[in-house]
Amino acid sequence: SDNRNTILAVILSGLVLIAWQYWYNIPQMEKQRAAQQAQQQQTSPAAPGTTPGTTPPAATAPAAPAQKADGAPTTPAATTAPVQSRESAIAASPRVKIDTPNVSGSISLTGARIDDVALVKYRETVDPKSPAIVLFSPSGTKEPFYAEFGFVPAAGSTIRMPDRDTVWKQDGANVLTPSTPVTLSWNNGQGLTFKRTISIDDKYLFTIKDEVSNVGDSPVTLYPFGLISRHGTPPVSGYYILHEGLIGVLGEQGLQEYGYKKMDDAKVVEFKVTNAWMGITDKYWAATLLPSPKASLQARYSSNLVGSLRTYQTDYLLDPMTVAIGGTASTTTSLFAGAKESATVDAYDKQLQLNKFDRLIDWGWFYFITKPMFWLIDWFFHIVGNFG
Repeated sequence: SDNRNTILAVILSGLVLIAWQYWYNIPQMEKQRAAQQAQQQQTSPAAPGTTPGTTPPAATAPAAPAQKADGAPTTPAATTAPVQSRESAIAASPRVKIDTPNVSGSISLTGARIDDVALVKYRETVDPKSPAIVLFSPSGTKEPFYAEFGFVPAAGSTIRMPDRDTVWKQDGANVLTPSTPVTLSWNNGQGLTFKRTISIDDKYLFTIKDEVSNVGDSPVTLYPFGLISRHGTPPVSGYYILHEGLIGVLGEQGLQEYGYKKMDDAKVVEFKVTNAWMGITDKYWAATLLPSPKASLQARYSSNLVGSLRTYQTDYLLDPMTVAIGGTASTTTSLFAGAKESATVDAYDKQLQLNKFDRLIDWGWFYFITKPMFWLIDWFFHIVGNFG
């Protein structure tokens, strides 16, 4: 009788697995394949420097730019420029190399964009010699994805600001490593000198410190901003229990998740908050803006249509800072660009005193159960080397 029950249980379990594979897994794989084919057939992305139109937030301050330094609504240029290879796009501008145990890539001196990041410890296939996972890519490539930081002038100001076309000068010639930050500078010819110091740790955290010196004849008011922009709708896993898209914990408004379809419907979502972080997440990787938890900011998620190409952006605009005559003002922010490793994410949450940064990983509705379960399974894995 026991043997019969065991055999019956095995047969029923096999039928359940076969049914699951046939009615769920195979349709999901077909859906992913169709999404990837649609992505490949999309029209070419916007040429470097083209921008989606935006609607400024309903506030007295200017809007954070959509790849445009003055934040004004723009008329998108035609999106017929040919797609460049990633290598050609990277070679088209002067760059500062990034070299760490976990990250390789470069920072473009044109616009001072962080737009070339590969995760060297993760590969496209199980073959350790396969290409490293690419997270960020420059404008003009097949899948542009990048972070940008800067300043927006006060309304009505005509003072020149560094923008996406500004060519910064590197002070020195060193590579960006965990022990050697890089310093970039630019003079606007009107009394303002912008100095940016970028550092990186041995994981995935960039720290960006901006200083502005004023030797002009009047004080200057500036609004610091940060943005992450992604061109094109990426293929997603399509699992209901896994969020992929725009994400953040926005102060008292808590966790705000917008998938790409939901974002297309909403167009623009705005938040006026403190103690916030925001970004764009994939299944295993993410890029997030990490302003100071004490900072007051206008945060925004947006989806724009440039020709037939969708662009997605998450950005923030900080309260204004005034640079006095003969004075200097500064602001510091952070950028996470890497793998969603639980221990690493938790460490940044504690180190930077962020607002529930561990929610970058989708633990589901039963967070209080699933995360402890993960800790336990992971603990066993590190002891015996096997999740089973």
